Order: sequence, then structure tokens, then C-alpha cells
Amino acid sequence: MKIYLDNAATTFPKPPAVYNSMMNYMMNIGSNPGRGVSTTSLAGNRVILNCRYALMDFFHFDKVENVVFTPNITTSLNILIKSTCQKGWHVITSSMDHNATLRPLNSLCEKGVIELDIIPCSKEGLINVDDFVNTLKPNTKLVVLSHASNIIGSIQPLESIGSICKEKGIYFVIDTAPTAGILPIDFYKLNCNALAFTGHKSLLGPQGTGGFLIDDNLNERCTAFIEGGTGSLSSSIVQPDFLPDKFESGTLNAPGIAGLLEGINFINDQGLDSIRESEEYLCKNFIEGLLNISSVNVYGLTDSSKRTATISVNSTKIDNSELGFILDSEYGITTRTGLHCAPLAHKSIGTYPSGTLRFGIGPFNDIKDINYTLNALNTIIRKV
Repeated sequence: MKIYLDNAATTFPKPPAVYNSMMNYMMNIGSNPGRGVSTTSLAGNRVILNCRYALMDFFHFDKVENVVFTPNITTSLNILIKSTCQKGWHVITSSMDHNATLRPLNSLCEKGVIELDIIPCSKEGLINVDDFVNTLKPNTKLVVLSHASNIIGSIQPLESIGSICKEKGIYFVIDTAPTAGILPIDFYKLNCNALAFTGHKSLLGPQGTGGFLIDDNLNERCTAFIEGGTGSLSSSIVQPDFLPDKFESGTLNAPGIAGLLEGINFINDQGLDSIRESEEYLCKNFIEGLLNISSVNVYGLTDSSKRTATISVNSTKIDNSELGFILDSEYGITTRTGLHCAPLAHKSIGTYPSGTLRFGIGPFNDIKDINYTLNALNTIIRKV
């Protein structure tokens, strides 16, 4: 029996249409989109444009040319941070954020480009809005925050924070890796200037796909991060300054984007609310079962309506790495152990440096998977 509960890292399996569309692109289209006027190149253009429109609609955005593709959300966040920050800026993030945000910001801070404040979060993984307000300075120019924790699923109060940023003229960038495809996300309701996404998690696309949506206000501040061939203005050695070409140098992962498009189509067909309802139900049942195992500590909020279905635990009887190994090797249950690329988050919830055993429930899991996993945990821990 195989149970996949590592969906917080990468969703698996993907909808069949994702695999089929990628193979179709590679076998029947093949050409580089935006590079020539051949039938196949134009067919590639249509795939890319259709995916831009799908992402624009999915995030309730309104400018298709401001939807930019990158290889992953780490690239997206590096572009949005490093092409924006100016000498003397004060930037804010949180202790629950991923290294994809923390490392580029820390690098700029160590080089003396920016001042950086990392707001400590509660043991439940939440930012206190009053703490955020008290951290603001006259030179605060950028805030970069994750929509939810990639370790314990706590959903941050980003609408309130975004509203404060908008009122004070502070650029606001959101990392939606833990939430896109799980929670409804409205670019304008969140009051952000840019929203970074990844394709391989709950958008149900393949690895190697990602990007960002950016408003004109932040785009005017940004400079091109990577320069090169775009298929446009090829007579000039100057990088185009219009979107999306400004940020899309080099060959796009067209087969991957074809797969991402089908992932989004699947979510739309199933209904985002339906997917959220299913994951919330499974999360609720799983947490209730975990709380009945006396030697297991469950981190974060226990109310499944206030979190995603990303659940971290530790046992007082067995190391999380050993427990994860036994679950995989003896019971066929795939999880993830360790620090999950978010060391400060583990310090916030009290699990540093050993990390946690993380379960990521996805759209293709069901209650049988949850019950089987709970039984496996009970059996392993009883034997220790």
C-alpha cells in the first residue's frame, strides 16, 4: 500500500491531463513559444497565453501581461526582492517565512543594502498585527510575507497587513507557495503589489514551473533581474522594459506550463471550495486522531478552518527522522522530516534544531489514508 502525504512539498499524483498535456507539447508542438512564426511556435504561444489568462483569473487579477513565468517561486522571490530593494530601505518579514525569502533578504542585509526586521511569530505560527505596526519605520519600503506556514499551516492575517502597507505606501509581496490551490486568493483584496506562486504544489502542475503577478506600481520600481533573449526587440542589445518580456529572458518551460494550465483547469473543474472542504475535513480528523496519541505533540492551531492541511508532529518516544523512515519503509507512507527550509519557524514553535515530521494532505487523499496513517503511528509508537 502506498499513501502519499508529502503534498506540502510537491503534490502527487497530478491529474492525468497534466501528464498528457506535457507529453502532447513535447511530441506534437515542440517549438519555442515566441520564437518565430511557424505553426508550432504559434501553438506554443497559445499555450503560454492561455496559462497566463488562467493564472490571472485564478488570482482575480486584471492584467495578463503582468503575469510572469519563472522556473520556481524561489526565483520569483529573488527577482521581486533583489530587483526592488534600494540602499537604505527597511524591509520586514516574519520568523515563519521560508528560506526563499529569508536568504535573499539576509544577503542584502549583510551587504549593507537594507535594514531587516524579522518579526517573531507566536507558537501557533501567527504574526501579531500590533507587532507588525510597531516594527514599521519611516524608511520601511518593503514587506515580504508568506500567506501561510509551510510547517504548521497557520494562515496569516495578510489582508490587514496589506491594508496597512497600502495606506503607508509600502510595497507588499506575498509568497503563496503554501496556499495557492488551497485557499481563495484575491490579489486586490490582499492589497499586495506582487504575488509569487509555484506550480508544483497545490496548483497541481509539474516541478520547474512558477512565476509572479506584479502591479504597475511595483514594476516601475523593479529593474530587470536576468537579461537575454526574449524573442522581442531582437535588433537591440537593451533588455525590453515591457511586461512580461522584462523578466522572461531565455526559453520558457513550455511543456511544464502546459501541465500547469491543466492543473489549474482541474482545480477550476473540481471547485476550489470543494478541494478546501475536503482537505479541511481530513485535517480535522487527522488532528483529532493525533491528539489521542499521548506521546505525540501536534504543533500549531488545532482548528482546521484556520490552517491548511499541513501538519507537523514529534513523538516523545522516537526521533522524527526514524519515525518518518519507518512509516515509509514499513507502511508505504510518504512524509517529510527535518527543518523544511524554514529554520526560524522551528525556533518559533520550539522544534529547532531537530525539526518535525510533517504530513501534507492533498486533494487526492481520503479518509482511508488518514485512518491507515493513524493506525500505523499507533502501532509504531506502541512498539517503541
